[in-house]
Amino acid sequence: MTGPVLVPILGDQLSPDISSLADRTPEDTVVLMMEVAEETTYVRHHKAKIALILSAMRHFAEELRAAGWTVDYIKLDDPENSGSFSGEVARAVERHRPRGVQVTEPGEWRVRNAMDQWRTDLPLRVRILPDTRFVCPLPDFYEWAAGRKELRMEWFYREMRRKTGLLMEGDKPVGGRWNFDAENRGGPEAGLQPPALPVFEHDALTREVLDLVSARFAKHFGSLDKFGWPVTRAEAEAARDDFLKYRLPLFGKYQDAMVAGEDFLFHAALSPAINIGLLDPLDLCRRAETEWREGRAPLEAVEGFIRQIIGWREYIRGMYWLEMPGLADANGLEANRPLPDFYWTGETPMRCLSDCVRTTQENAYAHHIQRLMVLGNFALLAGLKPQDVADWYLVVYADAFEWVELPNVAGMVLHADKGRLASKPYAASGAYIDRMSDYCGKCAFNVKKKTGDGACPFNALYWHFLARNEAKLAGYHRLAQPYATWRRMSEDKQAEYLESAEAFLATLEPAEVGWARN
Repeated sequence: MTGPVLVPILGDQLSPDISSLADRTPEDTVVLMMEVAEETTYVRHHKAKIALILSAMRHFAEELRAAGWTVDYIKLDDPENSGSFSGEVARAVERHRPRGVQVTEPGEWRVRNAMDQWRTDLPLRVRILPDTRFVCPLPDFYEWAAGRKELRMEWFYREMRRKTGLLMEGDKPVGGRWNFDAENRGGPEAGLQPPALPVFEHDALTREVLDLVSARFAKHFGSLDKFGWPVTRAEAEAARDDFLKYRLPLFGKYQDAMVAGEDFLFHAALSPAINIGLLDPLDLCRRAETEWREGRAPLEAVEGFIRQIIGWREYIRGMYWLEMPGLADANGLEANRPLPDFYWTGETPMRCLSDCVRTTQENAYAHHIQRLMVLGNFALLAGLKPQDVADWYLVVYADAFEWVELPNVAGMVLHADKGRLASKPYAASGAYIDRMSDYCGKCAFNVKKKTGDGACPFNALYWHFLARNEAKLAGYHRLAQPYATWRRMSEDKQAEYLESAEAFLATLEPAEVGWARN
């Protein structure tokens, strides 16, 4: 065959140096970009998440065309659109008669299965290339994991520091320590005023997408009223520079703090741009390192930020591919309570949960402590079904793709993987939320009260969680002290906690069937 090479580019591969284009020339290539119904509705994604990806795709297509590439772009409302990646690739093969298909490996298991099927279904060579935008190739992660009894992120992170040279002096970490997490646990302070996040104006392409999403996905969760995510590379770079200058210096100190109504604090809010390919994560880390080396940001802030990217992000991706497909069905704690309706409505007198759902609904965003220690902590303590919780996280956050969302939920949030990822469940009572936020002061519940009417539900739920999972968790070294405390309680006190928790759980209204998947 003498035709061009067809290069499909997915909505999270919006990088000009993507591996599928690295050895291609514009004269001999057709780039295929596809907006397909299957991807917008396999779960009922937040409106802002759909708008972000579609607008960024359309802008990236223009960027490629300006660089001389031929782009065959299929819009969502094209009447001939088959609705799936596989269907659109097959149609493009008919149109262009290419001599081969070349594509970068996808981030998600189900899409990889579809790509593998192309090799059977298409009458030409299909070449699937590694995604070189990650620091750790998957074969290297599998080699690191092989034979280890514990797959802890901290040890992997140190390997990534050595590999990249970030924050290193020879073979030693700068400052004599690998991890400055102990310095990064500041709670909210009175009068704390974080700088505003940059918001980007809507051009014609974005307005067209917002109108499409508003009409076609009107019943999906979330709002478009505050949509201002960067949708071009230039906007993403401007957001990056704004973070490095104005928020990185205090990012570390307040990275675990929560303040009602302050949805971003000193967080970067760059994960959506990173995960769809508008920013290079390693370049971002090097720029953050420069801020420290030139004296504009403290080491603890920069180390904490870099650890989230070359440590946690890379590790989570490796764990996803190592543990799939079983991870999708993991339920090590046998939790089966349905997701409560307030995860969609925010209608709960628990102020922390209500505020976290509000920012999620308005922004398709909540920062990591809100996701883990409020929304996730409640899901863990209440025994919510892992598959329901994973679907919810996948729906509601703009940066949520299954490769990053599922291991975080199944492993970090719910301990459904039986401790493959985390050394203990991240369970906490109301005292943690009180210490790290200003939620409790104006809450309908009293965080100091342990049981009964008006008591913070997290307090009784914490002990209820430990009690019902004692056979599974009592051997965990890091839970030895809480279990010792539980066993020292009188039977009457234990019964009081359990009864208070059960009374609260009985008040939870389950979400409607079909809230996440059609």
